Amino acid sequence: MTTAFEAYDLAGTKLRNRIVMAPMTRSRAQEPERIPTALTAEYYAQRASAGLIITEGIQPSAVGQGYPNTPGLHSAEQVEAWRTVTDAVHAAGGVIFAQLMHTGRIGHPALLPDGLVPVGPSPVRAEGRVHTHDGMAEFVTPRELTEQEILRTVRDFADAARNAIAAGFDGVEVHSANGYLLHQFLAVNSNRRSDRWGGSVENRIRLTVEVARAVAAAVGPHRTGVRLSPGGTFNDVTDDADLAGTYVPLVTELASLGLAYLHLVEKAGRELTGRLRAAWPHTFLLNPGTGSRVPAGPDALGLVRNGTADLVSYGALFLANPDLPARLAAGEPLNEPDRATFYGGGARGYTDYPALG
Repeated sequence: MTTAFEAYDLAGTKLRNRIVMAPMTRSRAQEPERIPTALTAEYYAQRASAGLIITEGIQPSAVGQGYPNTPGLHSAEQVEAWRTVTDAVHAAGGVIFAQLMHTGRIGHPALLPDGLVPVGPSPVRAEGRVHTHDGMAEFVTPRELTEQEILRTVRDFADAARNAIAAGFDGVEVHSANGYLLHQFLAVNSNRRSDRWGGSVENRIRLTVEVARAVAAAVGPHRTGVRLSPGGTFNDVTDDADLAGTYVPLVTELASLGLAYLHLVEKAGRELTGRLRAAWPHTFLLNPGTGSRVPAGPDALGLVRNGTADLVSYGALFLANPDLPARLAAGEPLNEPDRATFYGGGARGYTDYPALG
């Protein structure tokens, strides 16, 4: 019987176990360079006992930033700074992928340099507010991307993937979930286009597929994963009511690229999870029960044992427990995550959670 504590071969990359650290925005990058710091390297190295670390969302271009103090991978300074993080993780025996996240219409002009404004598939404002350096602000109506700008965005993702490998990452995850740009193209309420990037299912899934294709061509499909969150409503997105009708074709198209893994944020229930698992012939990574105020706990390890997933990812519990695999293996008590310190700040709530012993 397979357990989550056994080693795993991820498209040629050896993982020490099947327990994954999920990507989590922490908003501790140094501005204006938008680079990780020595504290970032310490934070990730502390968690190197994960089978795989997936970083916080990293913007592939300047206009892709949606929150204060989030890091990029589109400048030489950023590549150099990320190298200190990957070196620290590798020295501790870990494997680390960079998550590439373009926030699209989620953000505010106050967060962007050089007079840039948030962009999206259509000029449809998201309901809600965003943190800025001057406090909370309403989302703005995004500028609709032109055909040429969409193609430029695809190239930005591919360039950022190349930068990730140059920075020492073992691979990248394309973020097409949680209401950010690629999910905005999938969603029927944010994508009102009538060209080849909107309308039909084939058109709405096109950008995610083309970005994944470009990234795989740039760094290799064995170094490329994709994250999806069918049925998720975070950041005011509404998927087509027929989730399987959108996501089974999308997963099938992505599967044809031979990617390393699919990372599913489970929002719509186990039945859809099973259908997408059946459509995906490669490594299936599940982030179970996402959205609950009570994070997934030790019971989620059973999803590997019963074959629901090959790998299982933890977010808040990995944030609060740098040695999470050891705690789960030993049945030890778990530190509680401090939500007040999730975003911004320094070491408190970041690198000061105690490990066993």
